[in-house]
Amino acid sequence: MTLIKTSVLTAVSTIIKIITAFVINKVLAMYVGPSGLAVVGQLQNFSSIVMTFANGAITDGVVKYTAEYREDIERKSKFFSTAIVITLTCSIIVGLLLNVLSSYLSTIILKSDEYTSVFVVFGFTIVLFALNVLLMSILNGQKETKKYVIVNIISSLFSLGFTSLLIMSFGLIGALYALVVNQSVIFFVTLTFVVKSHWFKLKYFRRSVDKQSLIKLSKYSAMALTTALTGPVSHLFLRNYIGESLSWDDAGYWQGIWYISTMYLLLITTSLSIYYLPRLSEIKDNNELKREILSGYKIILPVVSALALGIYAFRELVIEIAFTEKFMPMLELFKWQLIGDVVKVASWLLAYVMVAKAMTRVFIYTEIGFSIVFVLSSIIFMNNFGLVGITYAFSLNYLLYFIMMLLTFRKILK
Repeated sequence: MTLIKTSVLTAVSTIIKIITAFVINKVLAMYVGPSGLAVVGQLQNFSSIVMTFANGAITDGVVKYTAEYREDIERKSKFFSTAIVITLTCSIIVGLLLNVLSSYLSTIILKSDEYTSVFVVFGFTIVLFALNVLLMSILNGQKETKKYVIVNIISSLFSLGFTSLLIMSFGLIGALYALVVNQSVIFFVTLTFVVKSHWFKLKYFRRSVDKQSLIKLSKYSAMALTTALTGPVSHLFLRNYIGESLSWDDAGYWQGIWYISTMYLLLITTSLSIYYLPRLSEIKDNNELKREILSGYKIILPVVSALALGIYAFRELVIEIAFTEKFMPMLELFKWQLIGDVVKVASWLLAYVMVAKAMTRVFIYTEIGFSIVFVLSSIIFMNNFGLVGITYAFSLNYLLYFIMMLLTFRKILK
């Protein structure tokens, strides 16, 4: 399946996800305001970190090796069995820790112990969360794009109804409960689709742990854990810094602009994750790799540039639709955030090669290095220019990252 076909097939799913997310965000903005949105952002970043540990940080590895071993039943069986043991072991351990440390985590992450029960619930549901991520990764690697899309559509619609109901009924704490319960329910939907797949056999998941599979997955664990401990942690730190040095409303404005970026870039990142990682994993010839990357640039960059320009042109309307008038101070954040988004996508098209080819050392160095650059430059620019400074830092960081990616792959791209 080509990038264009994959993009078309996933377009409906992505659009539904964006629409439902905007509706949920609108409900959040109306019921909890900017400061409440900042609290939700804190839990989202924390849950992202925790989920990486809960599934053993093997998501990208599962996609790669499922795609690579798709026709090799013996190797695929060993790999699936190893992956599910890793997922169950890690998620149970993380779930126990969430329960034991629930009060402490509530105070540290959400600045109040009144949300202790949220972390307790998360501890009980995280096993299903992790298993759902594993099964979705397998569907992706098997190139079961239609099933992958259908599950995502069901997930989006369920999230819309469930989350909106909890927010309107219980306010902020309802939003937090929805965040830690959603995907555990969707696991049963995903399981149904996997079990009904023509390639599925229960015996593929019942073998002992395979040493070679474990070693291969460990490379991806190192990369995924690095991402989990750089991106979300830097956001947790910066949101807290904004809240304490400027205001928690300002932290909510930054969460809002980041949310807008995330939502419209889903049109791009969904196609990349579904098509690009399995496709790049299959390619052995450097010339073919170059053609695939150049094809991505020709298709993706014009699209993301057009989307960014459109959002900038109608930024006031976007705020009115997605949030409320209380969020109008966000207007100054749009320009450099959207410029940074375009450069970010340009760099990601190259960065996917590192993941597909398990370039563990380079990936780890760049992730850590540029997260540090982002945090330090954000603090410097915010101290000099106010909240808008964090968008200057965002654009600068990804420009430097893009240059680094070009230098890293200059031999491959010749």
